[in-house]
Amino acid sequence: MARISGPGTDKFVQGQFTQHVDEVTNEQSLRAAACTHKGRTYCLTRLVRSGEDLLMDFNTSQAEATITHLKKYLMLFRGTTLETLSAGRIIGLIGKAAAVSVGGEEADSLTGPGQVLKVGDSHLIRIENTADHTARYEWWQATTEQPVPEDIPEITPEQWLASSISAGVPWLTEASQEAYVPQMLNLQHLQGVHFKKGCYTGQEVIARMHFLGQLKKSLHRLSFNNAHQAPNVGTKLLADGKAVGEVVNALMTGDLNGEMLAVIRHDASSKVLSLDGMDKVTISLQQLPYAVPEQLPSET
Repeated sequence: MARISGPGTDKFVQGQFTQHVDEVTNEQSLRAAACTHKGRTYCLTRLVRSGEDLLMDFNTSQAEATITHLKKYLMLFRGTTLETLSAGRIIGLIGKAAAVSVGGEEADSLTGPGQVLKVGDSHLIRIENTADHTARYEWWQATTEQPVPEDIPEITPEQWLASSISAGVPWLTEASQEAYVPQMLNLQHLQGVHFKKGCYTGQEVIARMHFLGQLKKSLHRLSFNNAHQAPNVGTKLLADGKAVGEVVNALMTGDLNGEMLAVIRHDASSKVLSLDGMDKVTISLQQLPYAVPEQLPSET
């Protein structure tokens, strides 16, 4: 977790991320991406309002490099800082009962993704449901560690990541950084892209793809069977012997089966798919828990 503080906080974020900072409030947290000048995503994050500051989350393995890169732009904003919070933590919660244990009955007011409930100095955030409609939350603790209530069952990191795949929410790894424009990761359907805000790094490419209807591939959810291990990030998906996409995230959820998110060409998603180098593995397309109109067959 990191905190951006100082007089240039909002202007800095507005110029580097795909989200409109004015819409990040005490009651609403939103996803965002930071991109290269070519519109390629190198950071997926969430923006949380904390007084005059903004909190963000970074993937642990990429945090140092991402923050170093962002600080090159931050130099233009005197008195504004971006620092990691060594005492901060984000706890994933699955199910409404867990949220109520943290936030009390007021947690029932969190009905849609991005809604925020202040719990002392912390923030309880409703995020996207899993495919089976199970509610998910993130509990952001920036300054003081509040103990996790004893009645909340502990889950493993793998279980949390599996819930993210089920919810159709991707995360980046070193292998997938700068590989995709945000729309290819369905970020516009995850409250992560604001198409009417002003200029930001990569905006021209992102806006052109949106307004000219140039999105030809996007994120799909799939299950796989007869596998002894999950496919690596970047593994090619094949149709008719040709590469039509690649794995973004994948996890085993059983002895021989698992789920994955993959960016696939729209004109190939209905074909029989296979994984490059994993001939015995079978793949089935699964429904995402949110609508992606771009994936529907064209009427023309």
